[in-house]
Amino acid sequence: MRVDVSPDLLTRLDRPGPRYTSYPTVPAWTSDFGADQWRAALDALAAAPDRETSVYVHLPYCVRRCHYCGCNAAVPECRSDVDRYLDHLERELDLVCARIGRRRVSQMHWGGGTPNYQTDAQIRRTWQLLADRFELTGELSLECDPRAAKSEQPYLLRELGFNRISMGVQDFDPAVQEAIGRRQPEKVTRRWVDASRDAGFESVNLDLVYGLPHQTPEIFADSLARVLDLDPDRLAVFGYAHVPWAKPHQAAIDEAALPSGPERFALYQQAVETLTEAGYVWIGLDHFARPEDELAVALAERRLHRNFMGYSTRPTLDMLAFGNSAIGDVCDRFAQNTPLVDPYEQTVARGELPVVRGLELSAEDRMRRSVILHLMCNLELPWEVTRESWGATVPELIGGIEARLEPLAGEGLITLDQAGLHVTDLGRFFLRNVAMEFDAYLDDPEDDRPRYSRTV
Repeated sequence: MRVDVSPDLLTRLDRPGPRYTSYPTVPAWTSDFGADQWRAALDALAAAPDRETSVYVHLPYCVRRCHYCGCNAAVPECRSDVDRYLDHLERELDLVCARIGRRRVSQMHWGGGTPNYQTDAQIRRTWQLLADRFELTGELSLECDPRAAKSEQPYLLRELGFNRISMGVQDFDPAVQEAIGRRQPEKVTRRWVDASRDAGFESVNLDLVYGLPHQTPEIFADSLARVLDLDPDRLAVFGYAHVPWAKPHQAAIDEAALPSGPERFALYQQAVETLTEAGYVWIGLDHFARPEDELAVALAERRLHRNFMGYSTRPTLDMLAFGNSAIGDVCDRFAQNTPLVDPYEQTVARGELPVVRGLELSAEDRMRRSVILHLMCNLELPWEVTRESWGATVPELIGGIEARLEPLAGEGLITLDQAGLHVTDLGRFFLRNVAMEFDAYLDDPEDDRPRYSRTV
């Protein structure tokens, strides 16, 4: 999909903004929300046993820290650190499940860090901790680093019950890999992809990142071609977020080697063109899937959902989250666990829930959240979409929104009519900017304080 974008437009639109895996976004949350408020959310969930539930488990340990990483990851001093972490993860699970009982889970995801950094025995233990406390059904997925374990590991993961697997590639070029501190030969990734298919995984996802140091259109074209030769079911193509004020280890990356805003945009557009021409469906902001993949089917059937794990096939209302830095979403409350491993373990060892901040959503928060998620998933916003739940149209609920949107229409990002808003081909590349107009928590657009990554 080729669109023409002037340098002036890129400059105007390139400002810090959320990715809207939640609304309100994390900077709006408060430390006034703690363990007591989270217990109230869990009690509300316990009182509604039929509410669909998902589970996220954060497993933070990696072999080494990649320079570009934006995750809450840690490098253990020894393997026994993982066992100690699992001891505390078990304690947190017990604290939560004592309030909610055994529930049916329709989605589970392990993230990190590097979940498959664990030994086979540790992986089995982690799985059993969850299987003993929840009825695990539906989409059961995890993130893997092909460098972290032998290519036989996918057989164990599939044996346990995982049915979807995601692997980071980022870029296959050796110079780019060297610059981001992640050497990953193509043959290692290929062995893992082949093993995952042979083991019977229903879906194999690969992650790419654009905007990395030394990345050029020629280099990225080669990586895209190599990834397409692996024939994944899904791809996620993320823009590198250079936020050294939040992630100090990113200071190891030479900023002079990073592509400029226009160069980043060209790489993003290159990925969209290459993948859609290869038959993938472009989903929302940055996901791609084969037409027969469940994610593409969910898009076609208008049941796509967005949450902290990205785009999802099931509109689960509640997400229980475990481990350091994990973010939960239960009964209209958000909660985040303490980010660092040691404080997390110390808090759980005292028998306390490790929540350090969160938010109980107001009625307006819930309304705006539904509007933003509909826009991020469906690339449109019928004014009547809020009528059934909120008793009024979007413009009636958000005063002045049509006037706020007119400049975006003037730029060609959206079209407006009496029925609602439609995102144009150009606007798809700036979906975050469109969603930001519905955000009641953002500062002055001219305020460039470092709270979010840039939108281009």
